[in-house]
This record gives sequence, structure tokens and C-alpha cells, in this order.
Amino acid sequence: MFPPVNDLIALLGINLVLSAGCLRLLSWRHGVTPWGKWAGAAVFVLLWCPVGPARLPLVAYVRGISSDLSISLVLIACLGMYRRLHGMPPAPQRERMALSLAIAACALFLYPLALGWGDWDAYRLGWGSPALWAVLLALSLVCWAGGLRLLPTLVALALLAWVAGALESTNLWDYLIDPWLAVAAIFQCIKSVINWGLARLRAARHGGMPSSA
Repeated sequence: MFPPVNDLIALLGINLVLSAGCLRLLSWRHGVTPWGKWAGAAVFVLLWCPVGPARLPLVAYVRGISSDLSISLVLIACLGMYRRLHGMPPAPQRERMALSLAIAACALFLYPLALGWGDWDAYRLGWGSPALWAVLLALSLVCWAGGLRLLPTLVALALLAWVAGALESTNLWDYLIDPWLAVAAIFQCIKSVINWGLARLRAARHGGMPSSA
């Protein structure tokens, strides 16, 4: 007897993210090699192997730790894996920075309130709130008008998955963001700020050096 479709989609998403992460680690220094491709494929297959007394696939045990991943994270992982396998450059810096800023701001808005740091629970907006839809539409239109395509595409696909009930959750937030994606986005924003500060510091030092005659 096959498991529910929601469970299969959730397991597939976790497997794809882990395989994409493995491929990224293996291609960090020397790019994607044939050995790296085979290793990524092996990870994908091995995660489906049944283990333990319950004979559950290994990825099911990972799911018990990670919980279900958002559609956004799965799509970002798949896009990165596709670009690496086809030798394409990563997404433009503007696209990645805009996405990281939006996700980080979303996480800083959602999770503190959901954890009870205020009198209002923002997580409730995910159950069909027109206000959340309006914010997502406005954000997507602003990004699209500014030539940013990645964020509106992810929002649109997450909304389609939510309408189709692809995941076990019925809350739209769980399709848009998850803690793993939130941590990665916040880390990326901090890293960008540090790099910007170091670049300004180097520029200031270089500008302050006396010119040689």
C-alpha cells in the first residue's frame, strides 16, 4: 500500500534538497565533476532505501528531524542543482539578495510572533487571509517591475502548491518559508553586510594611502 501523496511529495522535497546540498559541497572547489554527479545521484537513491524495523526509507527518518520543507526551499535547491549540472552561472546577485532580504524579513516577522512574543499570531494569516495575499501580490509586482523574476516565480509556485494541497499542512506560510530557509537567508544577509563593510573599509584604506610620486 502506497503512502499518501502528501507524504511522497514531502519526502521527495527533502531528498532533492539533500541531494542538491551534496552536489553543492562536492562542486565547491573544482566545479561539478562526473564523480560529483554520480555521488549526488547515489545520495538520492540511498535516501529511498528502507531501513530499521519499520522498513521506512532513510529520508523518512530525516523528515522526523527536519519536518516538511517549504516549496520555496525545494525549488531553490532544484534550481541550484539544475544550474550546476548544466554548467550555468548562479542566479544574478540582485535576484539572490532580493530573495534573501524578503525571506529574512518574513522570518523576523513571522517566527517571533508565532512563538508568542506578542499578542498577535502572524501564523494565522496563512489560513486564507486576504491581507497576506495582498502583501504577496504587491511584493511580486514590485519585484517584477524592478526586473526581479525569481521571487515572484517562487511565490506563484508556492501558491499553486498550496491551492493543490501538495503538503500535509494547510497553512500558506509552510509553503513559503521554513526554519531552514529562514536561517540560510538571515545568514546570507549577514554575510552580505559583512562583505560590504569589509569592501568599504578596504576602499577607505586604499583611498587614504598617499600616492607615490
